[in-house]
Amino acid sequence: MAKMNSHFLELKKSYLFIEIGKRVREYTAAHPDNKLIRMGIGDVTQPLAPCVVEAMKKAADEMGVKETFRGYEDSGMGYDFLREAVSGYYKSFGVEVSPEEILISDGAKSDCGNIGDIFDADNTVLVTDPAYPVYVDSNVMGGRKIIYADSNESNGFAAMPDPSVHADIIYLCSPNNPTGSVYTKAQLKEWVDYAKANDAVIIFDSAYEAFITEPDLPRSIFAVEGARECAVEICSLSKTAGFTGTRCGYTVVPKELMLKTPSGEDISFMQLWCRRQGSKFNGVSYPVQRAAEAVFSPEGQKQTRATIAYYQENARVMSSTFDELGIKYTGGKNSPYIWFKCPDGMDSWTMFDKLLNEIEVVGTPGQGFGKNGDGWFRLTAFGTHEATVEAMGRVKKLFSK
Repeated sequence: MAKMNSHFLELKKSYLFIEIGKRVREYTAAHPDNKLIRMGIGDVTQPLAPCVVEAMKKAADEMGVKETFRGYEDSGMGYDFLREAVSGYYKSFGVEVSPEEILISDGAKSDCGNIGDIFDADNTVLVTDPAYPVYVDSNVMGGRKIIYADSNESNGFAAMPDPSVHADIIYLCSPNNPTGSVYTKAQLKEWVDYAKANDAVIIFDSAYEAFITEPDLPRSIFAVEGARECAVEICSLSKTAGFTGTRCGYTVVPKELMLKTPSGEDISFMQLWCRRQGSKFNGVSYPVQRAAEAVFSPEGQKQTRATIAYYQENARVMSSTFDELGIKYTGGKNSPYIWFKCPDGMDSWTMFDKLLNEIEVVGTPGQGFGKNGDGWFRLTAFGTHEATVEAMGRVKKLFSK
Protein backbone atom coordinates (compact mmCIF):
# COMPACT_ATOMS: atom_id res chain seq x y z
CA MET A 1 0.00 0.00 0.00
CA ALA A 2 1.25 3.48 -0.87
CA LYS A 3 1.93 5.55 2.24
CA MET A 4 1.17 9.24 2.51
CA ASN A 5 3.57 11.94 3.65
CA SER A 6 2.54 11.96 7.31
CA HIS A 7 3.75 15.55 7.72
CA PHE A 8 0.59 16.68 5.90
CA LEU A 9 -1.30 15.62 9.02
CA GLU A 10 0.67 18.25 10.96
CA LEU A 11 -0.82 21.08 8.87
CA LYS A 12 -3.59 23.14 10.38
CA LYS A 13 -6.94 21.61 9.51
CA SER A 14 -8.40 24.72 7.91
CA TYR A 15 -6.27 26.94 5.71
CA LEU A 16 -6.88 30.62 6.41
CA PHE A 17 -8.47 31.60 3.11
CA ILE A 18 -10.60 28.45 2.95
CA GLU A 19 -12.22 29.42 6.26
CA ILE A 20 -12.72 33.00 5.09
CA GLY A 21 -14.36 31.73 1.90
CA LYS A 22 -16.65 29.45 3.89
CA ARG A 23 -17.89 32.27 6.14
CA VAL A 24 -18.37 34.63 3.20
CA ARG A 25 -20.34 32.02 1.23
CA GLU A 26 -22.61 31.40 4.21
CA TYR A 27 -23.26 35.13 4.62
CA THR A 28 -23.89 35.62 0.91
CA ALA A 29 -26.33 32.70 0.82
CA ALA A 30 -28.29 34.30 3.66
CA HIS A 31 -28.15 37.80 2.09
CA PRO A 32 -28.11 37.23 -1.69
CA ASP A 33 -29.05 40.81 -2.61
CA ASN A 34 -26.38 42.50 -0.48
CA LYS A 35 -23.07 43.61 -2.00
CA LEU A 36 -19.92 42.86 -0.02
CA ILE A 37 -16.75 44.93 -0.26
CA ARG A 38 -13.82 42.51 -0.37
CA MET A 39 -10.57 43.72 1.16
CA GLY A 40 -9.28 40.36 2.31
CA ILE A 41 -7.35 38.35 -0.26
CA GLY A 42 -4.54 40.40 -1.80
CA ASP A 43 -5.59 40.03 -5.43
CA VAL A 44 -5.33 43.00 -7.75
CA THR A 45 -8.23 44.70 -9.53
CA GLN A 46 -6.57 46.92 -12.13
CA PRO A 47 -5.76 45.51 -15.59
CA LEU A 48 -2.36 44.84 -17.08
CA ALA A 49 -0.57 47.89 -18.51
CA PRO A 50 -1.35 48.49 -22.22
CA CYS A 51 2.26 47.98 -23.33
CA VAL A 52 2.36 44.68 -21.44
CA VAL A 53 -0.77 43.47 -23.23
CA GLU A 54 0.64 44.51 -26.60
CA ALA A 55 3.89 42.65 -25.93
CA MET A 56 1.95 39.52 -24.99
CA LYS A 57 -0.24 39.75 -28.10
CA LYS A 58 2.78 40.19 -30.35
CA ALA A 59 4.52 37.19 -28.76
CA ALA A 60 1.36 35.09 -29.11
CA ASP A 61 1.25 35.96 -32.80
CA GLU A 62 4.86 34.83 -33.11
CA MET A 63 3.84 31.46 -31.67
CA GLY A 64 1.46 31.03 -34.62
CA VAL A 65 4.18 31.41 -37.25
CA LYS A 66 6.55 28.56 -38.08
CA GLU A 67 9.61 30.79 -38.33
CA THR A 68 9.09 32.43 -34.91
CA PHE A 69 7.44 29.59 -33.00
CA ARG A 70 9.08 28.78 -29.64
CA GLY A 71 9.05 25.45 -27.81
CA TYR A 72 11.06 24.78 -24.69
CA GLU A 73 13.35 27.61 -23.61
CA ASP A 74 16.85 26.09 -23.80
CA SER A 75 18.07 26.69 -20.24
CA GLY A 76 14.72 26.42 -18.46
CA MET A 77 15.86 29.38 -16.37
CA GLY A 78 14.26 32.12 -18.45
CA TYR A 79 15.01 33.92 -21.69
CA ASP A 80 18.06 36.15 -21.73
CA PHE A 81 15.99 39.18 -22.74
CA LEU A 82 13.96 39.01 -19.53
CA ARG A 83 16.87 38.21 -17.23
CA GLU A 84 18.73 41.21 -18.65
CA ALA A 85 15.66 43.41 -18.17
CA VAL A 86 15.36 42.37 -14.51
CA SER A 87 19.07 43.02 -13.99
CA GLY A 88 18.59 46.53 -15.39
CA TYR A 89 15.66 47.07 -13.04
CA TYR A 90 17.83 46.23 -10.03
CA LYS A 91 20.46 48.65 -11.28
CA SER A 92 17.82 51.42 -11.41
CA PHE A 93 17.65 51.40 -7.62
CA GLY A 94 21.34 50.89 -7.02
CA VAL A 95 21.74 47.12 -6.72
CA GLU A 96 24.08 45.10 -8.94
CA VAL A 97 22.73 41.68 -9.92
CA SER A 98 23.93 39.95 -13.08
CA PRO A 99 21.46 38.37 -15.54
CA GLU A 100 23.09 34.97 -14.88
CA GLU A 101 22.01 35.20 -11.22
CA ILE A 102 18.34 35.73 -12.12
CA LEU A 103 16.05 32.75 -12.67
CA ILE A 104 12.55 33.28 -14.06
CA SER A 105 9.63 31.50 -12.38
CA ASP A 106 5.84 31.51 -12.28
CA GLY A 107 5.71 33.55 -9.08
CA ALA A 108 7.09 34.17 -5.61
CA LYS A 109 4.72 31.80 -3.82
CA SER A 110 5.86 28.86 -5.96
CA ASP A 111 9.54 29.54 -5.41
CA CYS A 112 9.11 30.19 -1.67
CA GLY A 113 7.55 26.76 -1.36
CA ASN A 114 9.65 24.86 -3.89
CA ILE A 115 13.05 26.08 -2.77
CA GLY A 116 12.80 23.83 0.25
CA ASP A 117 13.41 20.85 -2.06
CA ILE A 118 17.14 21.53 -2.04
CA PHE A 119 17.39 21.62 1.77
CA ASP A 120 17.70 18.55 3.98
CA ALA A 121 14.86 17.78 6.39
CA ASP A 122 17.38 18.11 9.23
CA ASN A 123 17.40 21.90 9.13
CA THR A 124 15.89 24.32 11.62
CA VAL A 125 13.72 26.94 9.93
CA LEU A 126 13.15 30.36 11.48
CA VAL A 127 10.00 32.23 10.46
CA THR A 128 8.88 35.61 11.73
CA ASP A 129 5.42 35.48 13.30
CA PRO A 130 2.99 36.67 11.87
CA ALA A 131 3.96 35.15 8.52
CA TYR A 132 2.56 34.40 5.09
CA PRO A 133 1.37 30.77 5.38
CA VAL A 134 3.53 29.26 2.59
CA TYR A 135 6.72 29.74 4.63
CA VAL A 136 5.35 27.58 7.41
CA ASP A 137 3.23 25.08 5.49
CA SER A 138 5.89 24.15 2.93
CA ASN A 139 8.38 23.37 5.68
CA VAL A 140 5.85 21.44 7.73
CA MET A 141 5.29 19.32 4.61
CA GLY A 142 9.06 18.87 4.37
CA GLY A 143 9.33 17.64 7.95
CA ARG A 144 11.57 20.43 9.21
CA LYS A 145 11.66 21.90 12.68
CA ILE A 146 10.20 25.42 12.70
CA ILE A 147 10.97 28.10 15.26
CA TYR A 148 9.61 31.62 15.40
CA ALA A 149 10.87 35.16 15.90
CA ASP A 150 8.18 37.35 17.40
CA SER A 151 6.95 40.32 15.40
CA ASN A 152 4.63 42.27 17.63
CA GLU A 153 3.43 45.70 18.67
CA SER A 154 6.50 46.31 20.85
CA ASN A 155 8.96 45.98 17.94
CA GLY A 156 6.74 47.50 15.27
CA PHE A 157 6.12 44.05 13.78
CA ALA A 158 9.75 43.84 12.69
CA ALA A 159 11.22 40.80 14.45
CA MET A 160 14.96 40.83 15.04
CA PRO A 161 17.36 37.89 15.51
CA ASP A 162 18.20 36.40 18.89
CA PRO A 163 21.93 35.51 18.95
CA SER A 164 21.27 32.72 21.45
CA VAL A 165 18.97 30.88 19.01
CA HIS A 166 20.32 28.84 16.08
CA ALA A 167 18.59 28.58 12.70
CA ASP A 168 19.70 27.14 9.35
CA ILE A 169 17.05 28.68 7.08
CA ILE A 170 15.45 32.08 7.66
CA TYR A 171 12.36 33.47 5.94
CA LEU A 172 12.05 37.26 5.82
CA CYS A 173 9.48 39.36 3.96
CA SER A 174 9.86 43.11 3.52
CA PRO A 175 7.58 44.97 2.95
CA ASN A 176 5.87 42.40 5.09
CA ASN A 177 2.76 40.46 4.30
CA PRO A 178 0.59 40.64 6.38
CA THR A 179 1.80 43.46 8.64
CA GLY A 180 2.99 46.06 6.11
CA SER A 181 6.15 46.73 8.15
CA VAL A 182 9.45 47.36 6.33
CA TYR A 183 12.95 46.55 7.56
CA THR A 184 15.53 49.33 7.56
CA LYS A 185 18.95 48.68 6.09
CA ALA A 186 20.45 48.54 9.59
CA GLN A 187 17.90 45.93 10.66
CA LEU A 188 18.55 43.78 7.62
CA LYS A 189 22.29 44.04 8.33
CA GLU A 190 21.62 42.45 11.73
CA TRP A 191 19.82 39.58 10.01
CA VAL A 192 22.65 39.16 7.50
CA ASP A 193 25.23 39.10 10.30
CA TYR A 194 23.11 36.58 12.20
CA ALA A 195 22.79 34.35 9.13
CA LYS A 196 26.53 34.41 8.50
CA ALA A 197 27.30 33.63 12.13
CA ASN A 198 24.99 30.58 11.92
CA ASP A 199 25.97 29.49 8.38
CA ALA A 200 22.31 30.01 7.55
CA VAL A 201 20.52 30.98 4.34
CA ILE A 202 18.00 33.82 4.22
CA ILE A 203 15.03 33.35 1.88
CA PHE A 204 14.07 36.97 1.30
CA ASP A 205 10.60 37.65 -0.14
CA SER A 206 10.57 41.07 -1.78
CA ALA A 207 7.25 40.71 -3.62
CA TYR A 208 6.11 44.17 -2.48
CA GLU A 209 9.34 46.14 -3.03
CA ALA A 210 7.72 48.39 -5.64
CA PHE A 211 5.45 49.88 -2.94
CA ILE A 212 8.34 51.34 -0.94
CA THR A 213 8.16 55.12 -1.07
CA GLU A 214 10.88 56.14 1.40
CA PRO A 215 14.26 56.26 -0.37
CA ASP A 216 16.26 55.13 2.68
CA LEU A 217 14.42 51.80 2.93
CA PRO A 218 16.06 48.94 1.00
CA ARG A 219 14.12 47.41 -1.89
CA SER A 220 16.47 44.42 -2.03
CA ILE A 221 18.42 42.52 0.60
CA PHE A 222 21.40 42.78 -1.76
CA ALA A 223 21.61 46.48 -0.84
CA VAL A 224 23.05 45.15 2.44
CA GLU A 225 26.75 44.34 2.74
CA GLY A 226 27.40 40.61 3.06
CA ALA A 227 23.99 39.49 1.81
CA ARG A 228 25.39 37.91 -1.33
CA GLU A 229 27.10 35.23 0.78
CA CYS A 230 23.94 34.22 2.68
CA ALA A 231 20.73 35.21 0.90
CA VAL A 232 18.38 34.33 -1.93
CA GLU A 233 15.82 36.90 -3.06
CA ILE A 234 12.41 35.97 -4.45
CA CYS A 235 10.24 38.53 -6.21
CA SER A 236 7.05 38.57 -8.22
CA LEU A 237 5.26 40.66 -10.83
CA SER A 238 1.87 39.80 -9.32
CA LYS A 239 1.52 42.99 -7.30
CA THR A 240 4.15 45.06 -9.12
CA ALA A 241 2.46 44.72 -12.51
CA GLY A 242 -0.83 42.90 -11.97
CA PHE A 243 0.40 39.43 -12.97
CA THR A 244 -1.71 37.50 -10.44
CA GLY A 245 -3.56 35.85 -13.34
CA THR A 246 -0.60 35.82 -15.71
CA ARG A 247 2.06 34.31 -13.41
CA CYS A 248 5.64 35.46 -13.60
CA GLY A 249 8.33 36.17 -11.03
CA TYR A 250 12.04 35.73 -10.50
CA THR A 251 14.53 34.46 -7.96
CA VAL A 252 18.01 35.91 -7.52
CA VAL A 253 20.75 33.49 -6.45
CA PRO A 254 24.18 35.15 -6.02
CA LYS A 255 27.23 33.33 -7.37
CA GLU A 256 28.85 33.51 -3.93
CA LEU A 257 26.10 31.53 -2.16
CA MET A 258 27.13 27.99 -1.21
CA LEU A 259 25.70 25.04 0.70
CA LYS A 260 27.55 22.14 2.32
CA THR A 261 27.47 18.58 1.00
CA PRO A 262 27.21 15.75 3.56
CA SER A 263 31.00 15.35 3.28
CA GLY A 264 31.55 19.01 4.12
CA GLU A 265 32.41 20.33 0.66
CA ASP A 266 31.00 23.55 -0.75
CA ILE A 267 28.45 23.28 -3.54
CA SER A 268 26.86 26.12 -5.49
CA PHE A 269 23.32 26.98 -4.39
CA MET A 270 22.65 27.99 -7.99
CA GLN A 271 23.72 24.57 -9.23
CA LEU A 272 21.28 22.84 -6.87
CA TRP A 273 18.39 25.18 -7.63
CA CYS A 274 18.90 24.84 -11.39
CA ARG A 275 18.97 21.05 -11.01
CA ARG A 276 15.72 21.12 -9.04
CA GLN A 277 14.00 23.40 -11.54
CA GLY A 278 15.27 21.40 -14.51
CA SER A 279 13.70 18.28 -13.02
CA LYS A 280 10.35 19.69 -11.91
CA PHE A 281 9.65 22.89 -13.85
CA ASN A 282 9.28 23.53 -17.58
CA GLY A 283 9.60 27.28 -17.39
CA VAL A 284 7.35 30.26 -18.03
CA SER A 285 5.73 30.59 -21.46
CA TYR A 286 7.33 32.79 -24.10
CA PRO A 287 4.36 35.22 -24.41
CA VAL A 288 4.34 35.76 -20.63
CA GLN A 289 8.09 36.38 -20.55
CA ARG A 290 7.76 38.94 -23.36
CA ALA A 291 4.96 40.59 -21.39
CA ALA A 292 7.19 40.64 -18.30
CA GLU A 293 10.03 42.18 -20.32
CA ALA A 294 7.68 45.02 -21.26
CA VAL A 295 7.10 45.75 -17.55
CA PHE A 296 10.75 46.81 -17.25
CA SER A 297 10.78 49.02 -20.36
CA PRO A 298 10.60 52.80 -19.83
CA GLU A 299 6.98 52.87 -20.96
CA GLY A 300 6.19 49.78 -18.91
CA GLN A 301 7.61 51.37 -15.79
CA LYS A 302 5.60 54.51 -16.42
CA GLN A 303 2.36 52.58 -16.85
CA THR A 304 2.85 50.11 -14.00
CA ARG A 305 3.97 52.87 -11.63
CA ALA A 306 0.67 54.62 -12.38
CA THR A 307 -1.22 51.50 -11.28
CA ILE A 308 0.89 51.19 -8.14
CA ALA A 309 0.12 54.86 -7.39
CA TYR A 310 -3.59 53.99 -7.71
CA TYR A 311 -3.25 51.35 -4.98
CA GLN A 312 -1.07 53.67 -2.90
CA GLU A 313 -3.86 56.24 -2.95
CA ASN A 314 -6.20 53.56 -1.63
CA ALA A 315 -3.69 52.85 1.13
CA ARG A 316 -3.59 56.58 1.94
CA VAL A 317 -7.39 56.68 2.26
CA MET A 318 -7.25 53.68 4.59
CA SER A 319 -4.41 55.13 6.67
CA SER A 320 -6.21 58.44 7.03
CA THR A 321 -9.31 56.64 8.26
CA PHE A 322 -7.47 54.79 11.01
CA ASP A 323 -5.55 57.94 11.92
CA GLU A 324 -8.87 59.77 12.32
CA LEU A 325 -10.29 56.95 14.43
CA GLY A 326 -7.15 56.76 16.58
CA ILE A 327 -6.76 53.05 15.87
CA LYS A 328 -3.18 51.77 15.90
CA TYR A 329 -1.88 50.20 12.67
CA THR A 330 1.23 49.43 10.64
CA GLY A 331 1.64 49.51 6.87
CA GLY A 332 0.01 51.79 4.34
CA LYS A 333 2.90 54.09 3.54
CA ASN A 334 5.34 51.58 2.05
CA SER A 335 2.93 48.70 1.64
CA PRO A 336 -0.48 47.91 0.14
CA TYR A 337 -1.60 46.44 3.47
CA ILE A 338 -3.09 48.02 6.57
CA TRP A 339 -2.55 45.92 9.72
CA PHE A 340 -4.72 47.40 12.45
CA LYS A 341 -5.25 46.58 16.11
CA CYS A 342 -8.75 45.32 16.85
CA PRO A 343 -10.50 47.81 19.16
CA ASP A 344 -11.82 46.88 22.60
CA GLY A 345 -9.59 43.82 22.89
CA MET A 346 -11.48 41.88 20.23
CA ASP A 347 -9.87 38.77 18.80
CA SER A 348 -9.28 38.58 15.05
CA TRP A 349 -12.12 36.24 14.08
CA THR A 350 -14.61 38.23 16.16
CA MET A 351 -13.48 41.30 14.21
CA PHE A 352 -13.90 39.39 10.95
CA ASP A 353 -17.49 38.50 11.81
CA LYS A 354 -18.23 42.04 13.04
CA LEU A 355 -17.05 43.64 9.80
CA LEU A 356 -18.82 41.03 7.68
CA ASN A 357 -22.15 41.09 9.50
CA GLU A 358 -22.41 44.77 10.47
CA ILE A 359 -20.87 46.66 7.53
CA GLU A 360 -20.38 43.93 4.89
CA VAL A 361 -16.61 44.43 4.55
CA VAL A 362 -14.41 41.35 4.20
CA GLY A 363 -10.88 41.42 5.57
CA THR A 364 -8.33 38.91 6.86
CA PRO A 365 -8.07 37.98 10.55
CA GLY A 366 -4.52 38.30 11.81
CA GLN A 367 -4.76 35.10 13.81
CA GLY A 368 -4.55 33.19 10.54
CA PHE A 369 -0.96 34.37 10.11
CA GLY A 370 0.31 33.18 13.50
CA LYS A 371 -0.15 33.65 17.24
CA ASN A 372 1.14 37.25 17.19
CA GLY A 373 -1.57 38.11 14.70
CA ASP A 374 -4.38 37.54 17.15
CA GLY A 375 -6.03 40.83 18.02
CA TRP A 376 -4.91 42.33 14.69
CA PHE A 377 -6.54 42.50 11.28
CA ARG A 378 -5.38 42.95 7.66
CA LEU A 379 -7.04 45.01 4.95
CA THR A 380 -5.69 45.36 1.42
CA ALA A 381 -5.47 48.37 -0.87
CA PHE A 382 -6.01 46.38 -4.06
CA GLY A 383 -9.67 47.24 -4.52
CA THR A 384 -11.11 50.06 -6.60
CA HIS A 385 -11.02 53.66 -5.36
CA GLU A 386 -14.81 53.70 -5.12
CA ALA A 387 -14.99 50.50 -3.07
CA THR A 388 -12.14 51.60 -0.80
CA VAL A 389 -13.74 54.97 -0.06
CA GLU A 390 -17.11 53.30 0.57
CA ALA A 391 -15.56 50.68 2.86
CA MET A 392 -13.69 53.27 4.89
CA GLY A 393 -16.88 55.30 5.26
CA ARG A 394 -18.54 52.22 6.73
CA VAL A 395 -15.58 51.61 9.03
CA LYS A 396 -15.79 55.21 10.32
CA LYS A 397 -19.46 54.82 11.14
CA LEU A 398 -18.89 51.49 12.86
CA PHE A 399 -16.03 52.59 15.10
CA SER A 400 -17.21 56.13 15.73
CA LYS A 401 -20.22 54.82 17.63
